[in-house]
Amino acid sequence: MVGTKKWVVVAMPHEEDIKKSHKAYNKLEISDKEAHACKRKEVAMIDICLLGSGGVIPLPNRWLTSLLVKFKGKMLLIDCGEGTQIPLAMTKWGFKHLDAILFTHYHADHVAGLPGLLLTIGNAGRVVPLTLIGPVGLAETFEGLTVIAPTLPYAIKLIILPTNYFVEVAFNDICIKSNPIDHTLPGLAYSIEIKRQGKFDAMRAKKHNIPVNLWGVLQNGESITVDDSVITPDMVLGAPRKGIKLCYCTDSRPTDSMVDFIKDADLFICEGMYGDQTDASKAVNKKHMLFTEAAQLAKDGGVKEMWLTHYSPSLKEPELFVEGARDVFARTVVGTDLLCKRICFED
Repeated sequence: MVGTKKWVVVAMPHEEDIKKSHKAYNKLEISDKEAHACKRKEVAMIDICLLGSGGVIPLPNRWLTSLLVKFKGKMLLIDCGEGTQIPLAMTKWGFKHLDAILFTHYHADHVAGLPGLLLTIGNAGRVVPLTLIGPVGLAETFEGLTVIAPTLPYAIKLIILPTNYFVEVAFNDICIKSNPIDHTLPGLAYSIEIKRQGKFDAMRAKKHNIPVNLWGVLQNGESITVDDSVITPDMVLGAPRKGIKLCYCTDSRPTDSMVDFIKDADLFICEGMYGDQTDASKAVNKKHMLFTEAAQLAKDGGVKEMWLTHYSPSLKEPELFVEGARDVFARTVVGTDLLCKRICFED
């Protein structure tokens, strides 16, 4: 592979300390019911695939936890542990259109697969920039890992997020939000949100004498001028409607801020390192969660559904412990490798 390695660090607003400390540098297992419902309604949707469900080390029957999200033909990946590109290839969603990789924190089981994936993306023909997003330490982690991937045929942009307060980033029609976690390293949980504007009000449009051929411009969020008057979208659109919200949290103890962060999510993907209640002290000491603790977060946050993931290598059969979690939150699912779902806008 030929190319010049280039990267730029983008610090978030009010993060002067980050600026100072870093130099700038289809296999789709979606149910027929879900697919038909989205097609029938002809509304926006996101496709989600839990590539792996393990923690610490990859196992012969369990890849490390990572999540692939696709929206409008573009994809983003959350976490990239050792071997992540293998289940990614198994989805047959492709590599070329992976536009962003997000990292929750920099333990090896969440980042060690990055060099190989970057090279594979290059081999797939990508030439446009790729964005990496993560907490403070991203620049050093990227530099260290890419010693074995010294040249890439595309530029890299790094977006560094603080780990002590909430941040929101707009990316390719997706709203990415981050929230601090409580782990042995600083890190972040993520929310992936698709906003939905209000319904177009034809009566209001006619009241403003807006030609029908310009209605679509306003529906796309652009202003127009009619008879020397500026018409903005909010003048013909109703209140914003419920969009789609997906939340992802691994490697953390439960926190009060997490409850608010995941509130009303359509899907909450959460670590369940330990299923047995007798591992409670271990969960506290290593800053992970029990199944029941993840379920309590889901219940308190009012989410629609929760997938457990990031199981301890010693937890061979997580399904044996899920009933305890379901006693707390009934819509708990045992996450498995290549578990997929399509989420659509509601009517």
